Amino acid sequence: MPALFLGHGSPMNAIESNRHADIWARIGHNTPRPKAILAISAHWYTRGVGVTAMERPKTIHDFGGFPQELFDMQYPAPGSPALAARVRGLLAPLPVAMDQDWGLDHGTWSVLVHVYPQADIPVVQLSIDGTQPAQFHYDLGKRLAPLRDEGILIFGSGNVVHNLGVMRRNGMTPYPWAERFNTFARTALTARDDQALVDYVLQGADAQQSIPTPEHYLPLLYVLGAGAGEPAMIEDDGLEMASISMLSVSFRASASGAAA
Repeated sequence: MPALFLGHGSPMNAIESNRHADIWARIGHNTPRPKAILAISAHWYTRGVGVTAMERPKTIHDFGGFPQELFDMQYPAPGSPALAARVRGLLAPLPVAMDQDWGLDHGTWSVLVHVYPQADIPVVQLSIDGTQPAQFHYDLGKRLAPLRDEGILIFGSGNVVHNLGVMRRNGMTPYPWAERFNTFARTALTARDDQALVDYVLQGADAQQSIPTPEHYLPLLYVLGAGAGEPAMIEDDGLEMASISMLSVSFRASASGAAA
């Protein structure tokens, strides 16, 4: 199975017909059906590492100020306690809490509703330990890579550039710093310069403005680690609302090279 990072952008993408939704649907159509999905979402940011271990994860509407239609959406995918246990085993001796309370947040379901709209594939979420440095998350991705040979899709959801504090809802022109950092990330991905992406803070002010808090960037590092050594295929790109990147990438063992 591939390892996949998708820039999820606004929760409204869950109910809108747009370019990103079309790309997500195409990815689902062109990807072999996984036995299960391990999702790493920007929106489960914790102290320590947890994994959802319930049979029926709830759909979490972790946002505000959106139309009722979005709050009414449900993504009733089953969970997989067996996959949760396998993840804990792969990450041992790192403590991994078997969580019974979280569920599927919008970083996961707002994208999967287009990729796998039938919601019939088990989904497990892995939390992001916000106390750990970037290298830790990349290394965890490497340790999770064997899941791909077991039919598990490793799926990260966030945004390479994510600064809500300065976004322009009707803005069409990205900030120069957002363009520069997005270009840096795309160039490093296609060159497979993983260490540059792990050491993103070395991009200075561009990184500070593009990633004022790291939770939307870190899911990329899990996918990068899980796909180590494989060519990057750019699935989507573009900056929205001046400061949100939709850059998306997949790593597939059979890929012949990066997409244009």
